[in-house]
Amino acid sequence: MSSNGINKALKLQFGLINHESRYLTAEAFGFKVNALGTSMKKKQIWILEQGDQDGAAVFLRSHLGRYLASDIDGKMTCGAENTDPECRFLIVPQSDGRWALQSELHLRFFGGSADNLSCFAQTIGEPELWAVHLALHPQASLLSVARKRYAHLSDGEEEFSVDSDIPWGVDSLVTLVYLDGKYSLKTCDSRFLSNDGKLVKANTNATSYTLELKSGKLAFKDCAGKYLCPIGPTGTLRAGRCTKAGKDELFDLEESHPQVVFQGANKRFVSVKQGLSISANQDEETDLETFQMEINKERKKAMFRTKGGFYWTLVTHGEIQSTATEIEDNTMFDIEWQGRRVALKASNGKYVCTKKNGQLSAVSDAVGEDELFMLKLMNRPILILRGENGFVSHHKSNNTLDANRSIYDIFEMTFNDGAYQIKGVNGKFWYVSFNGPVCSDGEEPEDFFLEFLEHGRIGIKGSNGRYLRGDNGGSLTGDGTSVDASCLWEF
Repeated sequence: MSSNGINKALKLQFGLINHESRYLTAEAFGFKVNALGTSMKKKQIWILEQGDQDGAAVFLRSHLGRYLASDIDGKMTCGAENTDPECRFLIVPQSDGRWALQSELHLRFFGGSADNLSCFAQTIGEPELWAVHLALHPQASLLSVARKRYAHLSDGEEEFSVDSDIPWGVDSLVTLVYLDGKYSLKTCDSRFLSNDGKLVKANTNATSYTLELKSGKLAFKDCAGKYLCPIGPTGTLRAGRCTKAGKDELFDLEESHPQVVFQGANKRFVSVKQGLSISANQDEETDLETFQMEINKERKKAMFRTKGGFYWTLVTHGEIQSTATEIEDNTMFDIEWQGRRVALKASNGKYVCTKKNGQLSAVSDAVGEDELFMLKLMNRPILILRGENGFVSHHKSNNTLDANRSIYDIFEMTFNDGAYQIKGVNGKFWYVSFNGPVCSDGEEPEDFFLEFLEHGRIGIKGSNGRYLRGDNGGSLTGDGTSVDASCLWEF
């Protein structure tokens, strides 16, 4: 749990790529493992679990919830339901960022190719080296373990500073860009962090880092073998002098919740500027008008948190105030998606309306003009989507989009009166073609509607009223009539 209690560190999920550029794969039949995967799909994703609190051992859990294990003869299986001694591995990082995995029990190294994998090598050779490809959604908040502060684009916008108590606003959004086994840190304005602390437009050797893990935390090593760390009073993020990662060089990636503003029927923004009461009475979009939207995993209801850490809550006579510090029934709201506008239903079963004085109250039995709000997403100027089968990216040979790729494309998103327009890497716009596929070569922008449906996942509805989904062939289509797993996207 982070220092502010809002976010949790993300579970480290990744693919392991061998010397033949094939992914380690966990098969459902017989709990066998091989290195035959050509891309990172569900079967190629592994979750890292720490062993003892202070120990170096780790466990690798497959998508089936079973653990990778090696017996005394080096035979590899992935059927263990519990973390037995044969499931304990040591990560031996190499200078190029690759890992060697050593059985803690038998002291042999894991490697091989195709169906011939074993953990019997006494020394590390090329077949025993694995490149690490993170499978997390790459947009996150970056927390310094030592300083307990978050990285954000500085006020002068010339550096990344690690001095924020909470990750608030678009400036705190970090995008990890993966290329050829290295990672770059991209800011919300599409610049890359160089090892000298400067922000630059081009992704070069100086902006590329190898990823290392230590006690479940991340370290970023630059091309000269030095590590990123916060330096000075403002915590300028740059490569320091250290050639070994200590506490100062360690970071957590934390989930970046959506942060939104609401505009009432009176065309004014909902705010906490006036104190405890929530009122639509402001003409600006500042931190006081921005709320973090957190979707409860079990009940799929929304909670809205202020920068000061207080939740919206229903109080007597239906009034909405920002006084709750804990999550309870009165802090949960149902969101009804109505195209360009949304309606909010409080725990008393009444809809939230904007009164004549701007005060928000849950007193309405039905949705009329006063119960409608425009919702605007503030901290996602760029969009990366991951569905149940992989990331969304441009098709290699035509103008359509794939929804099953292990490498993602980054799309630009602009707001338009309750809707969003999405621009591809070629500067052209997304649109839903007449026969279903989503295309990315539009000359004119088309509106799409984001619906925050589950924790960390959205549905996207096209102008045709249908949801975008990943079909069985791996294409992105705009023909979903209802929301199921194929229509939900990490964003």
